[in-house]
Amino acid sequence: MSVAASNTPGSQQSPVWSPARIVLLFAFLGWMFAGVEMSLMVSVTRPAIHEFLATTTGLAGAASLEVLSDEWYSRFLVAFFLGAAAGGGFLGWMGDRFGRSRAMALSILAYSVLTGVSYFARSADQLLILRFLACMGVGGMWPNGVALVTEVWPAVSRPMLAGLIGAAANVGFLILGAMMLAFPIQNDAWRWVLVFGGTPCVLGIAAWFCVPESPLWLAGRKAGPAAQTPLTAVFRPPLLRATLLGIALGTVPLIGGWASGQRLIPWAAQVGEARHLPHLKAITQIIQSIGAVAGSLAGGWLAARWGARRSYFWISALSLGLSLALFRLTRPGEPAFYILSLALGLVAISYFGWLPYYLPGLFPTGVRATGAGVAFNAGRIVSAAALLLTASLSRWSEGDVGRMGFATCWIYALGLLLAALIPRESSPGNPR
Repeated sequence: MSVAASNTPGSQQSPVWSPARIVLLFAFLGWMFAGVEMSLMVSVTRPAIHEFLATTTGLAGAASLEVLSDEWYSRFLVAFFLGAAAGGGFLGWMGDRFGRSRAMALSILAYSVLTGVSYFARSADQLLILRFLACMGVGGMWPNGVALVTEVWPAVSRPMLAGLIGAAANVGFLILGAMMLAFPIQNDAWRWVLVFGGTPCVLGIAAWFCVPESPLWLAGRKAGPAAQTPLTAVFRPPLLRATLLGIALGTVPLIGGWASGQRLIPWAAQVGEARHLPHLKAITQIIQSIGAVAGSLAGGWLAARWGARRSYFWISALSLGLSLALFRLTRPGEPAFYILSLALGLVAISYFGWLPYYLPGLFPTGVRATGAGVAFNAGRIVSAAALLLTASLSRWSEGDVGRMGFATCWIYALGLLLAALIPRESSPGNPR
């Protein structure tokens, strides 16, 4: 279904439920629920592993359980990174080959249905496999949603659109945090989160039938088949350099945000259990998510206002400084911890408003979903490799999640160096 010219965003009169607005609504909701999918294992891993290991090994209450929980947290992150990378490549290719809207609907169905099925997992290994498969849908949602919105709203402020898409996932984080506050996730009550994660399947079905296709993609398909497949094109000149730069720029916030920043929540859970404060974890996620929503809205604006190079440098510098202060100088429950958690969410998550502003413009229409998906999600492969190489840190930290967060936040220093590789004039134009 194509977008009629009279209903495009540039028209003087556009109905409330114009095709363009339907696209934006479904892309926002799809990425918002992807945020729920991404964040749920941050909170579920610890109680799930405690249950599984207590059942199979009788280690409940043992000191080694904390070390094993953190090791499994890293494994679930690896499954998330690899699954999202695979899904971003495969479903991004499907978006370029068969259409953005259908690929986006499949992505939503994949992450929701497979998360719901995870309710029945009876071992950590089963849950790990299901998380890998579900996260393929998360990885496919990003390139197709971003490409679709960027192409259907070409004349609208790109910083605003990038900020909205970047904020959507963090709204999902915030929603899950509010639910956790009302219904605490504990060792004997954590599977309900997986059921909630399965509910967006309704959105996926609706997206299949209701979301119109990109008019630019339809026009490109009528022009005839490309000489190269999209995946081949992004790994050959003249796009190879843009692809490699995009991968590197996406890796820093992925490792920093997930291996370090998201450890605030299990750290708060660890301290909360010791101090008999079960809601400490939920409060931390809510505060961090509030900052993250504002930060992702600002990311695209910062890139447009300061330029890609300058904004990426300062986001990296401030993220490093705030992380070091948070993990070294505070502990969960202290006022300074909450203030710095809010600030870190605001600054570090602005990367995810910066990326949807910058990455799509690196690639032409015919390979945009594939290029953006590869650039963003291939960083997850690098992140997974880094986490596997640093798995020994769990034993070095002796189960102290705060020490792990401090060790992994140094990845932001790499962002200071990568900023120098962004061309000074680099502010990719509107999609073409």
